[in-house]
Amino acid sequence: MAPPKKYPDELRQRAVRLYRESEPKPVIRRLAEQLGVHPEALRNWIRQAEADAGERADRPTTDMLEENRRLLKENAELRRANEILKAASAYFASELDPTRRRS
Repeated sequence: MAPPKKYPDELRQRAVRLYRESEPKPVIRRLAEQLGVHPEALRNWIRQAEADAGERADRPTTDMLEENRRLLKENAELRRANEILKAASAYFASELDPTRRRS
């Protein structure tokens, strides 16, 4: 289970919206202080929002990150199942083959 988020999603969305709608662009550190969040957290939220909007190519989108997490979980589950099946097939093969020496 994932640890709880330090900042609620509503705060993240509001902070990114404030940054994007402000003209001229505010200094991230100052805006972070006003919102009571860490400046690096705000900077990461802004970068991720830009990636999700297609404005950045150096970061994967949120959808892509979620798909990668899902695939990694599925891959680990399939590997565990494969190991169980290998062990079971080796056990039953040794039971069925009377010429095979048991160690």
